[in-house]
Parts: sequence; C-alpha cells; structure tokens
Amino acid sequence: MNQLYEIIKASNPNHQNIVATVVAGTGVGERAFFSDNEIRFETEENGFLGNHQQAILDDSRSGMLTIDGSRVFREAVGTEKRLVICGAGHISIPIIRIGRMADFHVTVIEDRYSFAKNAEQAGANRVICEPFEEGLAKVIGDANTYFVIVTRGHRYDQVCLENIIAKPNAYIGMIGSRLRVKKVMALLEEKGVDRERLEKVYTPIGLKIKAETPVEIAVSIMAEIISVKNQKQESCGYSKELLAAIATNDDPVQNRKVLATIVSRKGSAPREAGSKMLIFPDGRTVETLGGGCAESAIKLKAINMLREDEAEPELHVVDMTGWEAEEEGMVCGGVIEVFLEVIE
Repeated sequence: MNQLYEIIKASNPNHQNIVATVVAGTGVGERAFFSDNEIRFETEENGFLGNHQQAILDDSRSGMLTIDGSRVFREAVGTEKRLVICGAGHISIPIIRIGRMADFHVTVIEDRYSFAKNAEQAGANRVICEPFEEGLAKVIGDANTYFVIVTRGHRYDQVCLENIIAKPNAYIGMIGSRLRVKKVMALLEEKGVDRERLEKVYTPIGLKIKAETPVEIAVSIMAEIISVKNQKQESCGYSKELLAAIATNDDPVQNRKVLATIVSRKGSAPREAGSKMLIFPDGRTVETLGGGCAESAIKLKAINMLREDEAEPELHVVDMTGWEAEEEGMVCGGVIEVFLEVIE
C-alpha cells in the first residue's frame, strides 16, 4: 500500500492524477492511481477498479460514484498549493498570514533586507532576499503555483511579470492602478510578450469588495485566489506532512496507523470531501477532519481498529444535524461519511 503514496508524492502536478478507492460493495478497500487516463497502480491486479477504469475516467467529478453496485470515491489529486509573493511591503504581510492560514506554502521574493525580514517574521515558509529576476529564477512554477505581484513600483512589476508569465501557473495577479497596469502591459507587449497571456493576468488584483486597508486588500486577493483554486475541484488531501507521516516506519509499535478520509459531505460541514487525517496508536494525529466531537469520534474508531490484528476498512457516517449533535456542540449541521483504512 505504501507504494501508492510514494507514487502520489512523485506524481507530476501538471498531469491529471486520480486516486480511486472502493469504499463499499464489491472490492471494498481496493485503491488505484490513474495519470493522464492510464492506470499506473492498483492494489488488486485486475481487480474491481481495473475492470471498471473507463467508468472512473469518463466521470470528471471528484466525489462518490456508484459503479456496478459498488461505491467508489474518485479523487482528482492536486499537490501542495504554493503562493509566490513578489514584494514584502505592507500589503504582503497580511497576504502571507492569510496564505499560511489557508494551507498554502508561501514563498516571498524581496530585494530589501529589512522588508525580507518582515516577511520571515510574518511566517513565510521561504524568503528569497535577492533582486526579483534572480529570485524568480529559483521558482519553477506548476499548475498549483499562484503568483502575486505586489512590488513598490511598475518597473519592478514589469520585471516580475515578464519572468513569471512564461512559467506554468494556476494564477497570476498584479496590484496597481489602471494607469500603472496599462503601462506595464504595453511595455511587455512591445517586448514581444503574447497579448493573450497578458489578458489572463488578474489585474486589478482581488475581488471587488471595496477594500481600503492592507488587511482588506489582502482578504480580497486571497478570496480571488481561493475562488480560482476551488474551480479546479482538486483535493490537496495528500499534503507533504501527511505523506511524510505515512512513510514513517522507524517505530515498530507506531508503524500501523489509520488514514481517515471524508468521502462525502451533505449540508454544512467543517471540511470538504477529500480531507484527511492520519491517526497513530498513541492518539497522535496529522492533519484534521475539522475538529470537534465528529473528529474525536472518528479518532476513537481508528484507535479501536489499530487494536485488532487484521482490521478491515470501514465506512462511517457522522451526523451533525440532530439534537444529539447540538448537545455535543456540533454546530455545523451536516452529514459526512468517513472511510477508515489501516496503513502499515
């Protein structure tokens, strides 16, 4: 089974990657990995998923499918979302903080040392204190990289956009007045940058919420980025931290763990389908299903599974709509299905 997670970790984020799991019915517990419409791994050779791969590939949704009487969770897998911010001025600082809160890996490029230190103190995962052109040369970009240009002047904007626009990306946004933006676009078009690419840049950056303060502007920018991200309908449930924890096997006692995955959600629930949590025998967890009593109940079931020598995968329903949920403080008011499987 660990081979699957190694494949997910090494997968190309610019390809269409899908993980399918049978959560109920014939073949429960089977898993398969598809990349660019080809099956690359299956836990059961020529099993249920292998024999029904076309039904999985023909459906473009992430979510629950019913195939020949079995329920299959189809998950379009994205890699870790990366936010690259050019500039570390007063607007960048709240963008960094909100980006980290929204589970982005945040890189900041800033050529002024004191401003770069501010970005570091704000919690950026990586700060590159170099001229923008040199700093951007160290950022590759891919289908899950979101670029934000918030420098101190249009000549720096031009350098950043010129270096970013040829990179693979999920989003490019640039701050500035309409006049400042127009100048940058005109200069780049004169230098031969394709007009069609320039028109895809989000500028003026951010959703129109009449933002005025740096924090409000940061909120509008991150709201726009999250909106673009969520249109892709990909799961980022396989974070670097989760995959690293799954691969941990230095302690024979702690080697077994349970992976809990939300496979369906109805109504209001704290986390989306595809969200995951890894539970160890000692109760330690990596990632979250949203916290509260719902998570505690799943955690208890997982620990009980680990006490069994050979625990079968299980699908559990957590109902947060009734009066019992109210008494326990579950205020979300939704229903989630969580699939539990032991990993060794």
